[in-house]
Amino acid sequence: MTLEYDPFSPEFQANPYPSYARLRAEDPVHYRQINGEDVWLLTRYDDCVSVLRDPRCSAEKFPAKVLEEIAGDPESPLGQLARISLGMMLVKDPPDHTRLRTLVNKAFTPRRVESLRPRLERVVEDLLDAVRDRGEMDVIADLAAPLPLIAIAELLGLPPEDQGRLKVWSDRFVTFIDGTIRDAGLEQAALAVAELKSYLGGIIEERRRKPRQDLISGLVTAHEAGDRLSEDELYSTVALLLAAGHETTTNLIGNGLLALLCNPDQLNKLRSEPELIRTTIEELLRYDSPVQVTSRIPREDMEICGRTIPAGQEINTSIGAANRDPKVFHEPDRLDITRSDNRHLSFGLGVHFCLGASLARLEGRIAIQTVVRRMRRLELDTDKLEWRPGIVLRGLRALPVQF
Repeated sequence: MTLEYDPFSPEFQANPYPSYARLRAEDPVHYRQINGEDVWLLTRYDDCVSVLRDPRCSAEKFPAKVLEEIAGDPESPLGQLARISLGMMLVKDPPDHTRLRTLVNKAFTPRRVESLRPRLERVVEDLLDAVRDRGEMDVIADLAAPLPLIAIAELLGLPPEDQGRLKVWSDRFVTFIDGTIRDAGLEQAALAVAELKSYLGGIIEERRRKPRQDLISGLVTAHEAGDRLSEDELYSTVALLLAAGHETTTNLIGNGLLALLCNPDQLNKLRSEPELIRTTIEELLRYDSPVQVTSRIPREDMEICGRTIPAGQEINTSIGAANRDPKVFHEPDRLDITRSDNRHLSFGLGVHFCLGASLARLEGRIAIQTVVRRMRRLELDTDKLEWRPGIVLRGLRALPVQF
């Protein structure tokens, strides 16, 4: 069966959910080629859950042989990009994934994350104070992008004055992770990673001499302790936390506020019942997930819904589609901030469940609740939205509002 599914088209980028609905109903195990690769897209909730929990399915989406072809000279920018990619826990299976995640988990304990609340509240207030007299702002540039970058940079122990270039490097690395760049874009990502690695080298050396109470110091200590963290894994972990630690939360805040603006009854409900902020964030995550797709590679042939997926061919589990499966969610296309039974997959599932989920939730709650409280006449200030291109991540380039 052939259905029209083009994840790169402007129409799909603007609103993928009608395409997801048709695929879910008519071709739930959908095959197509993307950039010359065989890819299978799953759009039903139960199928996505099954694959994400299946130990036969590997997270190693960047095979070593492919990255070795990209690398060439291991010390070149492309070589460094390949090495950092290979070291990311995001694309590792147990036991390596378990080892790396255990080292980083301590930075994201509930107590540690909750201790950040006063600082995050102050940052949000300061960011909104800066635009207060203008009566307008770009939610992405003025709030959704700087807040999570400040949070993850402070957790890592990176200087505030470096956040501008950290953002540039991180954005270019994210486009590589998203799999949407080729040729010149790949070169830009490689150069960004090389510059980031050079920058981190100085920070790491400083932490070796004078450790602090930050995550980089903890990772350096683990590296010095022996084989728990290789040098490549050290750089890979910092780069991944920097990129993933802010990009997805930016999208949560931007997509979430857009959803509320497009559903004024729900916006007004939250304004009158601020105690609903917890279920609101979960519903916003479900309704327009910051992460739309996560992939796995089956180690052996697998049968799903009567179709055989050969070993080694990529399976894309569509989180965006699963989160709107009518067999799991009542009236899935309706935003309902009081929804209580909300088993969305926006933070993934299984051993790769998002490490920073609790921090993202906290940042989202603080940012959205503060905007709703302070900006009583908030409204959208454009009739043309532009989405950042990507298969994995979904987020706006800008979100102009008046208040």
